[in-house]
Amino acid sequence: MPQPTGAELDAVRERRKKLRDTYLRPAADRPPTTVRGVHHLALVCSDVEQTIRFYQDTLGFPLVELVENRDYAGSGHFFFDIGNGNLLGFFDFPGHDHRDWEETIGAVQHLALSTSPEEFDAARARLDAEGIDYLGPDRGVDNSLYIRDPNGVGIEFYREELGKFEGEPLL
Repeated sequence: MPQPTGAELDAVRERRKKLRDTYLRPAADRPPTTVRGVHHLALVCSDVEQTIRFYQDTLGFPLVELVENRDYAGSGHFFFDIGNGNLLGFFDFPGHDHRDWEETIGAVQHLALSTSPEEFDAARARLDAEGIDYLGPDRGVDNSLYIRDPNGVGIEFYREELGKFEGEPLL
């Protein structure tokens, strides 16, 4: 993917600075959010069993429900526990022809999942044992490990506490 350079990069950075100055409020001045948090993320999968095996058996996210989708006959809707009262959901749509994942407007670039240092190491060991390719922590970011699930969904294991980014509290 081409990246901006020169004057174009300068303009992008200036635009970001203007947005920060205009919209980013100090923590003391921020109003409370209007929701309680993420109930579930809903993604689309190509193969229900393959997705269940990957998330439950390889990543260690327990499957907690598998039902028929309420608005598409024959479609499955299933959920994994990803901790802290959050769920990761998937749909399948039998009979639909879906393109492979691509990085584009509206697509999920990746899900960043908070993990302890111990679980970060355990996840890396499980990925190595399964022969699953990943990026990091060798890309200069020693607290992240990136994979793609069988559907192309990007997953980041982020060795950071919830509500923090690069050691700085955001919440």
